[in-house]
Amino acid sequence: MQVAMQTKLSTKSAVSRRTLRVKAEAAATTTAPPAVKPAEKYGVFRLSYDVQNEDRALTKTWKKTVKVAVTGASGNIANHLLFMLASGEVYGKDQPIALQLLGSDRSIGALEGVAMELEDSLYPLLREVSIGVDPMEVFAGAEWALMVGAKPRGPGMERADLLNQNGEIFQVQGRALNEAADRNCKVLVVGNPCNTNALIAMENAPNIPRKNFHALTRLDENRAKCQLALKAGKFYTSVSRVAIWGNHSTTQVPDFLNAKIGGLPAVNVIRDDKWFKEQFTPTVATRGGALIKKWGKSSAASTAVSIADAIRALVVPTAPGDCFSTAVVSDGNPYGVKDGLIFSFPCRSKGDGDYEICNDFILDDWLRTKLAATEDELVKERDCVSHLIGRMGGACAIRGVPDTTVPGEN
Repeated sequence: MQVAMQTKLSTKSAVSRRTLRVKAEAAATTTAPPAVKPAEKYGVFRLSYDVQNEDRALTKTWKKTVKVAVTGASGNIANHLLFMLASGEVYGKDQPIALQLLGSDRSIGALEGVAMELEDSLYPLLREVSIGVDPMEVFAGAEWALMVGAKPRGPGMERADLLNQNGEIFQVQGRALNEAADRNCKVLVVGNPCNTNALIAMENAPNIPRKNFHALTRLDENRAKCQLALKAGKFYTSVSRVAIWGNHSTTQVPDFLNAKIGGLPAVNVIRDDKWFKEQFTPTVATRGGALIKKWGKSSAASTAVSIADAIRALVVPTAPGDCFSTAVVSDGNPYGVKDGLIFSFPCRSKGDGDYEICNDFILDDWLRTKLAATEDELVKERDCVSHLIGRMGGACAIRGVPDTTVPGEN
Protein backbone atom coordinates (compact mmCIF):
# COMPACT_ATOMS: atom_id res chain seq x y z
CA MET A 1 0.00 0.00 0.00
CA GLN A 2 1.28 3.47 -0.79
CA VAL A 3 0.38 6.83 0.70
CA ALA A 4 0.96 9.95 -1.38
CA MET A 5 3.09 12.63 0.24
CA GLN A 6 2.78 15.13 -2.59
CA THR A 7 2.23 18.88 -2.89
CA LYS A 8 2.82 21.75 -5.31
CA LEU A 9 0.94 24.93 -6.20
CA SER A 10 -2.04 24.19 -8.42
CA THR A 11 -2.30 25.95 -11.78
CA LYS A 12 -5.56 27.01 -13.40
CA SER A 13 -6.66 24.22 -15.68
CA ALA A 14 -9.45 23.86 -18.20
CA VAL A 15 -11.53 22.59 -15.27
CA SER A 16 -11.07 25.87 -13.42
CA ARG A 17 -12.17 27.89 -16.45
CA ARG A 18 -15.32 26.03 -17.25
CA THR A 19 -18.65 27.31 -16.04
CA LEU A 20 -19.75 25.79 -12.75
CA ARG A 21 -23.21 24.38 -13.02
CA VAL A 22 -25.46 22.49 -10.65
CA LYS A 23 -26.01 18.90 -11.73
CA ALA A 24 -29.29 18.20 -10.04
CA GLU A 25 -29.65 15.03 -12.04
CA ALA A 26 -26.55 13.43 -10.47
CA ALA A 27 -27.27 10.51 -8.14
CA ALA A 28 -27.21 11.75 -4.56
CA THR A 29 -26.78 8.30 -3.07
CA THR A 30 -23.27 7.50 -4.29
CA THR A 31 -20.28 8.63 -2.25
CA ALA A 32 -17.79 8.30 -5.09
CA PRO A 33 -16.46 11.77 -6.02
CA PRO A 34 -16.74 12.86 -9.65
CA ALA A 35 -13.71 12.81 -11.92
CA VAL A 36 -12.39 16.30 -11.14
CA LYS A 37 -8.71 17.18 -11.33
CA PRO A 38 -7.51 17.67 -7.73
CA ALA A 39 -5.18 20.41 -6.62
CA GLU A 40 -1.54 19.39 -6.85
CA LYS A 41 0.51 18.72 -3.75
CA TYR A 42 3.13 20.90 -2.10
CA GLY A 43 6.79 20.49 -1.14
CA VAL A 44 7.71 17.38 0.81
CA PHE A 45 4.15 16.14 0.31
CA ARG A 46 4.96 15.59 -3.41
CA LEU A 47 6.96 12.54 -2.45
CA SER A 48 5.60 9.00 -2.39
CA TYR A 49 6.75 6.19 -0.13
CA ASP A 50 5.66 2.73 0.86
CA VAL A 51 3.73 2.88 4.12
CA GLN A 52 4.81 -0.72 4.77
CA ASN A 53 8.22 0.70 5.62
CA GLU A 54 6.66 2.62 8.52
CA ASP A 55 6.82 1.26 12.06
CA ARG A 56 3.75 -0.95 12.44
CA ALA A 57 3.40 0.23 16.02
CA LEU A 58 2.62 3.63 14.54
CA THR A 59 0.27 2.67 11.71
CA LYS A 60 -1.47 -0.60 12.64
CA THR A 61 -4.51 1.16 14.15
CA TRP A 62 -4.76 3.91 11.54
CA LYS A 63 -7.99 4.48 9.67
CA LYS A 64 -8.33 5.42 6.01
CA THR A 65 -7.04 8.94 5.32
CA VAL A 66 -9.78 11.57 5.59
CA LYS A 67 -9.78 14.45 3.09
CA VAL A 68 -10.48 17.84 4.66
CA ALA A 69 -10.80 21.01 2.58
CA VAL A 70 -10.31 24.37 4.31
CA THR A 71 -11.11 27.76 2.76
CA GLY A 72 -9.51 30.98 3.95
CA ALA A 73 -6.57 28.76 4.76
CA SER A 74 -3.99 31.55 5.11
CA GLY A 75 -6.12 33.57 7.56
CA ASN A 76 -5.80 34.01 11.30
CA ILE A 77 -8.40 31.41 12.26
CA ALA A 78 -6.89 28.79 9.97
CA ASN A 79 -3.44 29.55 11.36
CA HIS A 80 -4.64 28.01 14.62
CA LEU A 81 -7.02 25.42 13.19
CA LEU A 82 -4.78 23.67 10.65
CA PHE A 83 -2.23 22.60 13.23
CA MET A 84 -4.97 21.24 15.50
CA LEU A 85 -6.29 19.21 12.57
CA ALA A 86 -2.85 17.91 11.61
CA SER A 87 -1.97 16.90 15.17
CA GLY A 88 -4.86 14.43 15.52
CA GLU A 89 -6.48 16.53 18.22
CA VAL A 90 -9.72 16.87 16.24
CA TYR A 91 -10.42 13.69 14.27
CA GLY A 92 -8.46 11.38 16.56
CA LYS A 93 -4.95 10.03 17.03
CA ASP A 94 -5.68 7.10 14.70
CA GLN A 95 -7.02 9.24 11.84
CA PRO A 96 -4.57 10.19 9.04
CA ILE A 97 -5.58 13.40 7.30
CA ALA A 98 -5.11 15.09 3.93
CA LEU A 99 -5.47 18.88 4.01
CA GLN A 100 -6.74 20.59 0.86
CA LEU A 101 -6.25 24.33 1.31
CA LEU A 102 -8.04 27.04 -0.66
CA GLY A 103 -6.66 30.55 -1.00
CA SER A 104 -6.83 33.37 -3.52
CA ASP A 105 -4.46 34.83 -6.07
CA ARG A 106 -3.50 37.48 -3.51
CA SER A 107 -2.91 35.03 -0.67
CA ILE A 108 -1.15 32.23 -2.53
CA GLY A 109 2.27 33.20 -1.20
CA ALA A 110 0.97 33.15 2.36
CA LEU A 111 -0.65 29.79 1.63
CA GLU A 112 2.72 28.39 0.55
CA GLY A 113 4.10 29.67 3.84
CA VAL A 114 1.39 27.81 5.75
CA ALA A 115 2.26 24.62 3.85
CA MET A 116 5.94 25.11 4.71
CA GLU A 117 5.08 25.41 8.41
CA LEU A 118 3.01 22.24 8.20
CA GLU A 119 6.00 20.51 6.57
CA ASP A 120 8.30 21.62 9.38
CA SER A 121 5.89 20.47 12.09
CA LEU A 122 6.43 16.77 11.21
CA TYR A 123 2.93 15.56 12.08
CA PRO A 124 2.90 11.81 11.36
CA LEU A 125 -0.87 11.81 10.71
CA LEU A 126 -0.61 14.54 8.07
CA ARG A 127 -0.31 12.53 4.85
CA GLU A 128 -1.02 15.15 2.20
CA VAL A 129 -1.20 18.92 1.82
CA SER A 130 -2.50 20.48 -1.37
CA ILE A 131 -2.99 24.19 -2.04
CA GLY A 132 -4.79 26.06 -4.76
CA VAL A 133 -7.05 28.94 -5.74
CA ASP A 134 -9.70 27.00 -7.67
CA PRO A 135 -12.48 25.56 -5.46
CA MET A 136 -13.25 22.86 -8.03
CA GLU A 137 -9.74 21.48 -7.66
CA VAL A 138 -9.36 22.01 -3.91
CA PHE A 139 -12.74 20.42 -3.11
CA ALA A 140 -12.05 17.30 -5.23
CA GLY A 141 -13.03 14.26 -3.16
CA ALA A 142 -13.32 16.28 0.06
CA GLU A 143 -15.13 14.44 2.87
CA TRP A 144 -15.20 17.53 5.08
CA ALA A 145 -15.27 21.16 3.93
CA LEU A 146 -14.47 23.80 6.55
CA MET A 147 -15.50 27.08 4.95
CA VAL A 148 -13.61 29.60 7.06
CA GLY A 149 -12.97 32.25 4.42
CA ALA A 150 -15.36 35.11 3.68
CA LYS A 151 -15.16 38.67 2.43
CA PRO A 152 -14.68 41.17 5.28
CA ARG A 153 -17.08 44.06 5.73
CA GLY A 154 -15.92 47.27 4.06
CA PRO A 155 -16.38 50.83 5.41
CA GLY A 156 -20.04 51.81 5.46
CA MET A 157 -21.17 48.39 4.25
CA GLU A 158 -24.57 47.25 5.51
CA ARG A 159 -25.28 43.66 6.52
CA ALA A 160 -27.43 43.33 3.38
CA ASP A 161 -24.43 44.24 1.19
CA LEU A 162 -22.23 41.77 3.05
CA LEU A 163 -24.86 39.08 2.57
CA ASN A 164 -24.93 39.68 -1.17
CA GLN A 165 -21.17 39.84 -1.71
CA ASN A 166 -20.38 36.82 0.43
CA GLY A 167 -23.43 35.09 -0.98
CA GLU A 168 -21.92 35.18 -4.44
CA ILE A 169 -18.77 33.54 -3.09
CA PHE A 170 -20.73 30.79 -1.35
CA GLN A 171 -22.86 30.23 -4.43
CA VAL A 172 -19.72 29.48 -6.44
CA GLN A 173 -18.22 27.37 -3.68
CA GLY A 174 -21.50 25.50 -3.14
CA ARG A 175 -21.60 24.61 -6.85
CA ALA A 176 -17.97 23.50 -6.67
CA LEU A 177 -18.80 21.24 -3.72
CA ASN A 178 -21.70 19.86 -5.72
CA GLU A 179 -19.43 19.01 -8.66
CA ALA A 180 -16.27 17.88 -6.92
CA ALA A 181 -16.69 16.85 -3.28
CA ASP A 182 -17.55 13.45 -1.86
CA ARG A 183 -21.28 12.89 -2.05
CA ASN A 184 -21.51 12.62 1.75
CA CYS A 185 -19.26 15.61 2.43
CA LYS A 186 -19.86 17.35 5.76
CA VAL A 187 -19.78 21.14 5.38
CA LEU A 188 -19.15 23.60 8.24
CA VAL A 189 -19.50 27.31 7.39
CA VAL A 190 -17.63 29.77 9.59
CA GLY A 191 -17.42 32.85 7.33
CA ASN A 192 -20.10 35.36 8.28
CA PRO A 193 -23.02 35.80 8.01
CA CYS A 194 -22.53 32.06 8.49
CA ASN A 195 -26.16 30.87 8.73
CA THR A 196 -27.21 32.38 5.43
CA ASN A 197 -23.87 31.62 3.76
CA ALA A 198 -24.43 27.96 4.69
CA LEU A 199 -27.96 28.17 3.27
CA ILE A 200 -26.60 29.50 -0.04
CA ALA A 201 -23.96 26.77 -0.25
CA MET A 202 -26.56 24.11 0.57
CA GLU A 203 -29.08 25.28 -2.00
CA ASN A 204 -26.38 25.25 -4.67
CA ALA A 205 -25.20 21.73 -3.83
CA PRO A 206 -28.21 19.43 -4.34
CA ASN A 207 -25.97 16.36 -4.71
CA ILE A 208 -24.96 16.64 -1.02
CA PRO A 209 -27.57 15.84 1.67
CA ARG A 210 -29.12 19.03 3.08
CA LYS A 211 -28.56 17.90 6.66
CA ASN A 212 -24.79 17.77 6.04
CA PHE A 213 -24.54 21.58 6.07
CA HIS A 214 -23.69 23.33 9.32
CA ALA A 215 -23.04 26.92 10.40
CA LEU A 216 -20.82 27.50 13.41
CA THR A 217 -22.58 28.41 16.66
CA ARG A 218 -20.29 26.37 18.91
CA LEU A 219 -18.27 29.46 19.87
CA ASP A 220 -21.49 31.02 21.18
CA GLU A 221 -22.18 27.84 23.15
CA ASN A 222 -18.67 27.88 24.63
CA ARG A 223 -19.08 31.52 25.62
CA ALA A 224 -22.43 30.76 27.24
CA LYS A 225 -20.93 27.89 29.26
CA CYS A 226 -18.14 30.18 30.43
CA GLN A 227 -20.59 32.83 31.68
CA LEU A 228 -22.75 30.27 33.48
CA ALA A 229 -19.70 28.78 35.18
CA LEU A 230 -18.44 32.18 36.28
CA LYS A 231 -21.80 33.18 37.74
CA ALA A 232 -22.23 29.85 39.54
CA GLY A 233 -18.66 29.78 40.84
CA LYS A 234 -18.13 26.39 39.22
CA PHE A 235 -15.63 25.10 36.68
CA TYR A 236 -16.99 25.02 33.13
CA THR A 237 -16.72 21.23 32.88
CA SER A 238 -19.70 21.06 35.25
CA VAL A 239 -21.90 22.95 32.74
CA SER A 240 -23.91 20.86 30.28
CA ARG A 241 -26.99 20.89 28.07
CA VAL A 242 -26.38 24.45 26.87
CA ALA A 243 -27.98 25.26 23.54
CA ILE A 244 -27.77 28.22 21.18
CA TRP A 245 -30.92 28.78 19.14
CA GLY A 246 -31.27 30.61 15.84
CA ASN A 247 -28.91 32.95 14.05
CA HIS A 248 -25.26 33.68 14.73
CA SER A 249 -26.04 37.34 15.37
CA THR A 250 -27.12 39.46 18.30
CA THR A 251 -30.58 37.85 17.96
CA GLN A 252 -29.11 34.47 18.96
CA VAL A 253 -30.78 32.81 21.96
CA PRO A 254 -28.46 31.24 24.57
CA ASP A 255 -30.71 28.78 26.42
CA PHE A 256 -30.41 28.93 30.20
CA LEU A 257 -33.78 27.29 30.85
CA ASN A 258 -32.58 23.81 29.80
CA ALA A 259 -28.94 24.22 30.89
CA LYS A 260 -27.51 22.27 33.80
CA ILE A 261 -24.71 22.98 36.26
CA GLY A 262 -23.39 20.01 38.19
CA GLY A 263 -26.36 18.00 36.96
CA LEU A 264 -28.89 20.49 38.38
CA PRO A 265 -31.00 22.97 36.40
CA ALA A 266 -29.01 26.17 35.95
CA VAL A 267 -32.02 28.25 37.02
CA ASN A 268 -31.99 26.39 40.37
CA VAL A 269 -28.26 26.96 40.86
CA ILE A 270 -28.30 30.61 39.77
CA ARG A 271 -31.54 31.96 41.20
CA ASP A 272 -31.50 35.25 39.35
CA ASP A 273 -34.00 35.53 36.52
CA LYS A 274 -33.09 39.16 35.86
CA TRP A 275 -29.42 38.26 35.38
CA PHE A 276 -30.30 35.49 32.94
CA LYS A 277 -32.48 37.72 30.78
CA GLU A 278 -30.74 41.10 31.05
CA GLN A 279 -27.05 40.23 31.45
CA PHE A 280 -26.30 36.64 30.45
CA THR A 281 -27.94 36.77 27.02
CA PRO A 282 -26.39 40.06 25.77
CA THR A 283 -23.00 39.21 27.32
CA VAL A 284 -22.78 36.05 25.23
CA ALA A 285 -23.84 37.87 22.06
CA THR A 286 -21.35 40.75 22.53
CA ARG A 287 -18.39 38.78 23.89
CA GLY A 288 -16.39 39.18 20.65
CA GLY A 289 -16.62 42.96 20.82
CA ALA A 290 -15.52 42.96 24.47
CA LEU A 291 -12.48 40.88 23.50
CA ILE A 292 -11.46 43.33 20.76
CA LYS A 293 -11.63 46.24 23.21
CA LYS A 294 -9.17 44.42 25.46
CA TRP A 295 -6.46 43.58 22.94
CA GLY A 296 -7.45 44.90 19.56
CA LYS A 297 -7.86 41.56 17.82
CA SER A 298 -10.81 39.37 16.94
CA SER A 299 -11.29 35.94 18.46
CA ALA A 300 -9.28 33.82 16.02
CA ALA A 301 -7.90 31.29 18.51
CA SER A 302 -11.16 30.61 20.36
CA THR A 303 -12.98 30.42 17.02
CA ALA A 304 -10.53 27.74 15.87
CA VAL A 305 -11.05 25.83 19.12
CA SER A 306 -14.82 26.02 18.64
CA ILE A 307 -14.49 24.66 15.07
CA ALA A 308 -12.52 21.74 16.51
CA ASP A 309 -15.22 21.27 19.16
CA ALA A 310 -17.94 21.34 16.48
CA ILE A 311 -16.20 18.60 14.47
CA ARG A 312 -15.53 16.45 17.53
CA ALA A 313 -19.21 16.75 18.45
CA LEU A 314 -19.99 14.89 15.22
CA VAL A 315 -17.24 12.25 15.39
CA VAL A 316 -17.45 11.45 19.13
CA PRO A 317 -20.74 10.22 20.65
CA THR A 318 -22.63 12.82 22.67
CA ALA A 319 -22.66 12.10 26.40
CA PRO A 320 -26.04 10.82 27.66
CA GLY A 321 -28.37 13.72 28.45
CA ASP A 322 -26.07 16.33 26.92
CA CYS A 323 -26.22 18.18 23.60
CA PHE A 324 -24.19 20.44 21.34
CA SER A 325 -25.16 23.50 19.31
CA THR A 326 -24.93 23.68 15.55
CA ALA A 327 -26.94 25.57 12.94
CA VAL A 328 -28.48 23.06 10.53
CA VAL A 329 -31.34 22.93 8.07
CA SER A 330 -34.66 23.43 9.86
CA ASP A 331 -36.67 21.07 7.63
CA GLY A 332 -39.04 18.99 9.78
CA ASN A 333 -37.67 20.23 13.12
CA PRO A 334 -39.69 19.48 16.30
CA TYR A 335 -39.96 23.12 17.46
CA GLY A 336 -42.09 24.64 14.72
CA VAL A 337 -39.32 26.72 13.14
CA LYS A 338 -40.05 27.36 9.46
CA ASP A 339 -38.47 24.95 7.00
CA GLY A 340 -35.69 26.04 4.67
CA LEU A 341 -33.53 27.95 7.15
CA ILE A 342 -30.11 27.24 8.65
CA PHE A 343 -31.08 27.55 12.31
CA SER A 344 -29.10 26.63 15.41
CA PHE A 345 -30.61 23.82 17.48
CA PRO A 346 -29.53 21.56 20.34
CA CYS A 347 -28.32 18.33 18.72
CA ARG A 348 -26.81 14.98 19.64
CA SER A 349 -24.68 12.51 17.67
CA LYS A 350 -23.71 8.84 17.74
CA GLY A 351 -20.21 9.84 16.60
CA ASP A 352 -20.71 8.76 13.00
CA GLY A 353 -20.66 12.27 11.51
CA ASP A 354 -24.45 12.44 11.57
CA TYR A 355 -26.72 14.05 14.17
CA GLU A 356 -30.30 14.44 15.29
CA ILE A 357 -32.04 17.50 16.69
CA CYS A 358 -32.91 17.00 20.37
CA ASN A 359 -36.69 16.87 20.79
CA ASP A 360 -36.93 17.17 24.57
CA PHE A 361 -36.07 20.82 25.23
CA ILE A 362 -38.65 22.89 27.11
CA LEU A 363 -39.67 26.26 25.66
CA ASP A 364 -41.38 28.85 27.86
CA ASP A 365 -43.05 32.04 26.61
CA TRP A 366 -39.82 34.07 26.91
CA LEU A 367 -37.83 31.55 24.87
CA ARG A 368 -40.58 31.28 22.25
CA THR A 369 -40.61 35.05 21.79
CA LYS A 370 -36.84 35.12 21.37
CA LEU A 371 -36.90 32.19 18.93
CA ALA A 372 -39.55 33.93 16.85
CA ALA A 373 -37.35 37.04 16.58
CA THR A 374 -34.23 35.19 15.45
CA GLU A 375 -36.32 33.09 13.03
CA ASP A 376 -37.79 36.26 11.53
CA GLU A 377 -34.30 37.65 10.99
CA LEU A 378 -33.20 34.49 9.19
CA VAL A 379 -36.27 34.61 6.96
CA LYS A 380 -35.41 38.21 6.03
CA GLU A 381 -31.79 37.25 5.32
CA ARG A 382 -33.03 34.42 3.09
CA ASP A 383 -35.20 36.88 1.20
CA CYS A 384 -32.15 39.11 0.64
CA VAL A 385 -30.31 36.28 -1.14
CA SER A 386 -33.28 34.72 -2.92
CA HIS A 387 -31.60 35.36 -6.28
CA LEU A 388 -28.69 33.16 -5.19
CA ILE A 389 -30.73 30.17 -4.03
CA GLY A 390 -33.35 29.85 -6.75
CA ARG A 391 -36.23 31.43 -4.81
CA MET A 392 -38.41 33.96 -6.57
CA GLY A 393 -39.97 37.12 -5.20
CA GLY A 394 -37.74 37.79 -2.20
CA ALA A 395 -37.33 41.43 -1.14
CA CYS A 396 -34.50 42.54 1.13
CA ALA A 397 -36.03 44.07 4.25
CA ILE A 398 -32.90 44.47 6.38
CA ARG A 399 -31.49 47.61 4.76
CA GLY A 400 -31.44 50.59 7.10
CA VAL A 401 -32.30 48.53 10.19
CA PRO A 402 -30.03 48.18 13.25
CA ASP A 403 -27.06 45.91 12.57
CA THR A 404 -27.22 42.55 14.36
CA THR A 405 -23.75 41.32 13.42
CA VAL A 406 -21.99 39.83 16.43
CA PRO A 407 -19.64 42.59 17.66
CA GLY A 408 -16.04 41.90 16.77
CA GLU A 409 -16.91 39.99 13.61
CA ASN A 410 -17.25 41.14 10.00
